[in-house]
Amino acid sequence: MSRIVSSNIGYPRIGAKREWKKLLESFWAGKLPEEQFVSGLETLRLAHLKVQQEKGIGLIPVGDFSLYDHMLDTATMFGLVPKRFAYDGGPVPLQTYYAMARGTQGAPACEMTKWFNTNYHYIVPELNGLTPVLTVNKPLEAYREAKRKLGIDGKPVLIGPYTFLKLSKGYAPEQLDALIELFLPLYKQILTELEREGAVWVQIDEPILVTSLSETDMERIADIYAQLHAAAPGLKLMLQTYFDSVEQYEQTVALPVQGIGLDFVHGADRNIAALRAHGFPADKALGVGLIDGRNVWLADLEAKLQLLDEVSALVPSGTLIVQPSSSLLHVPVTTRTEEQANADLLPFLAFADEKLDEVVLLSKAAAGDRTDTVRSGLEASARLVRELNASSFRNRSTVRAATRHIAGGSSARQSPYSVRHILQQNKFQLPLLPTTTIGSFPQTPEVRQARKHWRTGEWNEAQYRTFVQEQIQTWIKIQEELGLDVLVHGEFERTDMVEFFGEKLDGFLFTRNGWVQSYGSRCVKPPVIYGDVEFVRPMTVEETVYAQSLTGKPVKGMLTGPVTILNWSFVRDDISREQVSYQIALALRQEVEALENAGIGMIQIDEPALREGLPLKQQDWQHYLDWSVHAFRLTSAAVKDTTQIHTHMCYCEFHDIIDAIRALDADVISIETSRSHGELMQSFDEHTYDQGIGLGVYDIHSPRVPAVDEMARTIERALSVLEPELFWINPDCGLKTRGVEETVASLRNMVAAAEQFRARCAEA
Repeated sequence: MSRIVSSNIGYPRIGAKREWKKLLESFWAGKLPEEQFVSGLETLRLAHLKVQQEKGIGLIPVGDFSLYDHMLDTATMFGLVPKRFAYDGGPVPLQTYYAMARGTQGAPACEMTKWFNTNYHYIVPELNGLTPVLTVNKPLEAYREAKRKLGIDGKPVLIGPYTFLKLSKGYAPEQLDALIELFLPLYKQILTELEREGAVWVQIDEPILVTSLSETDMERIADIYAQLHAAAPGLKLMLQTYFDSVEQYEQTVALPVQGIGLDFVHGADRNIAALRAHGFPADKALGVGLIDGRNVWLADLEAKLQLLDEVSALVPSGTLIVQPSSSLLHVPVTTRTEEQANADLLPFLAFADEKLDEVVLLSKAAAGDRTDTVRSGLEASARLVRELNASSFRNRSTVRAATRHIAGGSSARQSPYSVRHILQQNKFQLPLLPTTTIGSFPQTPEVRQARKHWRTGEWNEAQYRTFVQEQIQTWIKIQEELGLDVLVHGEFERTDMVEFFGEKLDGFLFTRNGWVQSYGSRCVKPPVIYGDVEFVRPMTVEETVYAQSLTGKPVKGMLTGPVTILNWSFVRDDISREQVSYQIALALRQEVEALENAGIGMIQIDEPALREGLPLKQQDWQHYLDWSVHAFRLTSAAVKDTTQIHTHMCYCEFHDIIDAIRALDADVISIETSRSHGELMQSFDEHTYDQGIGLGVYDIHSPRVPAVDEMARTIERALSVLEPELFWINPDCGLKTRGVEETVASLRNMVAAAEQFRARCAEA
């Protein structure tokens, strides 16, 4: 019989009440001295460990806490600080660490992109000839702290060398083997010091193993782990994968490690099939990722136990480690703060703390515990899941029928882009290199306070509407004074680009404190799609029409696209994501029609999350891209040729989906290039793009104001591969998180850079 152990892979950093976010932002603002900041982080970190200890988790992760991002932590642990930050060796100071993440006036921030197919953004390490050194053994420090302060013999966590290098930039493919040789001694030192300290298990995260890997990749990985095992033979290495099934199962389970963690939620079918076909080594522990670390639904524990029993039969004499499918970084902290809201649906939800309870209960049941508490817990979860799936709100026949109808129809515009472009130019009479923004303007303290007054009932609807209109008036005037060509209303009535729409559609649930980290201190509160999605009434028409009434320049209607709403929500798990995306597309299609009927001639349907939903295995890409593109096109297909459809994408590897971007058939697409320093241009060198495109010319996630010449260089690079007649100029994302003064200054410089090139083109 297998031995059963409970474990966790990672815990949310932000705190149940976003204490982490508040600490960071107070420190950045100069309101909190460094000593108090560090002390506050320690208090929060220990509190998180204590929660796991009190719940009875057997293997508690340590070192998963971060000052900003775990990839940035790893880069600075190895002294990989780009030269522009003037680092001179030794432990990386906090000011330098945060400069890398956020930038300074003299040094642009490091690139940021999505962590695999999640909505979490990581800071991309820049190697660029730097020699790694171990500045501090962070896993060792975390292990010592947990043991000394709480008596926890923790499981140190670190990012594996292959994943770290594959996700880094600044080297040629042929340099990878040499880089591995540079990093291996440092990883060996980390492990030998942990072994000497008395650590038992060490979790090494290698999610790269679930992507499409070559035989050469696997040979490198095998050599890496042979050397790591030899360096610290007394340590138990848990090679942790997540987000999908491992690509090369036989080679992975043969690696010289003492445990392998597999995801039995995402990619479960393939992992189970591989386990049946090839078995599992008797000398290794199997980490069974049974509880969904990326969604918020209560698990059917009886069904999970059956799966665990099946796995146990295939690993009869080894150790089974019951754990979440991935780090719980991707879900909110606890449902305890939801007690005053969502009473009807609360029993169906499980956040991080509740998922740990599920892990412990499953572990007890699998070990043979059949006490009343365990038995009733299993029965209750199965009953609740059945009740949820049979509910009326998950079985709306009218929505199902309408969705089937449009999903099976054509999603093509009336005419090709070549025809639409001429008609739209004649209608709007825009100058060469038209300037615009992505949509949102600063959410100042006054804006947030006004929304709070409205939500708490201190202000009535009329007072709040008047305030929003005043903000729109102010920013329409600012945009006209700056000389922008296409304006936006500013989105002052919106907290979040997904939450806003979910609040106005049927089928969405909103939590009170269901926050998750998106990047740095930026937290989002994803909606929960609990039922069939249905359009109720127009959502954006009033504010957009009001803004258009204030100016003779075109004002864009602003919507979030169906795939982004899907990917940035916690989605029901009883039907496919494809089906849910078509339901959302149908609802948004009705909103697009309402905007067009109200006289709005430009409509932006943002899809910043399209790339992040891309499956991790290339063999699965096309199916996802086909239905994602179809969902987007369904949203916009019914408009007139003269209605200009825009979309926006940010912070992802665009070269992977260039064909899909073209297939969206948007009249104008805006894409981030500032943090990637124009690297997207290589894709356009290789792939012709002949529709309207705006490449973000400055980074809105940094507080710095870029100079005119800096933006001009980005424009110049773009015009070397794109036609000026199709090129738009804009920031790389919305401006809601920026201050008013820096926003105005940056946009003024952006317009000046555009005018510089218009003059140059006129002379030519």
